[in-house]
Amino acid sequence: MRTVHVVVPDAVDDPSRPSGGNTYDRRVCAELPGHGWTVRVHALSGCWPRPDQERRDGLATVLAGMTDGSVVVLDGLVACGLPEAVVPQANRLHIVVLVHLPLGAAPGTGADGRTRRAEHAVLSKARAIVTTSEWTRRWLLAAYPLDPSCLHVAQPGADPAEPAHGTPTGGALLCVAAVVPAKGHDDLLRALTRVRDLPWRLTCAGAVDLDAPFHEGLVRQAAGSGIAGRVDFVGPRGADELARLYADADVLVLASRLETYGLVLTEALARGLPVVAASVGGVPEAVGRAPDGTRPGLLVPGGDVDAFADAIRAWLADAELRRRLRRAAGDRRSTLVPWSTTAHRIGELLGAVAP
Repeated sequence: MRTVHVVVPDAVDDPSRPSGGNTYDRRVCAELPGHGWTVRVHALSGCWPRPDQERRDGLATVLAGMTDGSVVVLDGLVACGLPEAVVPQANRLHIVVLVHLPLGAAPGTGADGRTRRAEHAVLSKARAIVTTSEWTRRWLLAAYPLDPSCLHVAQPGADPAEPAHGTPTGGALLCVAAVVPAKGHDDLLRALTRVRDLPWRLTCAGAVDLDAPFHEGLVRQAAGSGIAGRVDFVGPRGADELARLYADADVLVLASRLETYGLVLTEALARGLPVVAASVGGVPEAVGRAPDGTRPGLLVPGGDVDAFADAIRAWLADAELRRRLRRAAGDRRSTLVPWSTTAHRIGELLGAVAP
């Protein structure tokens, strides 16, 4: 068994901070031993990617303490903003950077020239860069002068799940996302206001304390639009509770301003749930197609509230459309790859960069 050090934010195991990136890190670490790797996880506390000086020093200390020739996977959220900690170790460590979301593309992070220079400095010293979608790989190659042969895609896996039972009217809408501006809950509520003449109810599962003023604004927005009684913000949910929410839903709705992949989309599709989503970033990759080429959902331009409202109206008003999309989502389940495939891909890359 070879050893790989994996450096991640300490929120990776925090049930109050669920995210696609945390799930990806956690599942890959759990699967890699089955592909010949002993995993040593270094979970670093801090407000990543903007930690205080003590946490910045902590990353440098962790890397400096590793023996020469160690294979190290760095979560990009930890590494890409701190070239002063990473770059000095790059010649003696075999560094692989896992980029869930490029810092230079992240909405709401104040990405600027300094952020991009720091990210490029880190990525240019990596032996390999792993992205979770083809979209992210293309973005990085367009943004930075990187060697294309160093960039590799390992899409997230999906767990098999029982099909959702749904309702006859299709009105049980589910949004699984942290309540922050990047996830577009405000656009989603605007779209739903336009279809308030139809029967529906929205459940929003995700952390509500990451941007409390934004959440409070959404509550006021719903009240002012006359839909407050039909929108429930239930906070983050553990795996069992989230499974029940999926089981009771008819469709997943996601109005994100950017998604590099969108793990919740494949979580929904694994249950045969169609999706209505903004077609941004890697969302089309995650949604994919059924074996016959049919989209298992409706994709609309990002930020187009009217188009999102039209898609939801079509879903709610057209029983035949719901039937077709449910069938496509059921067929898409068979094409989703397991997490073991994701880990196998990463394990192969680690073997290629290892001494």
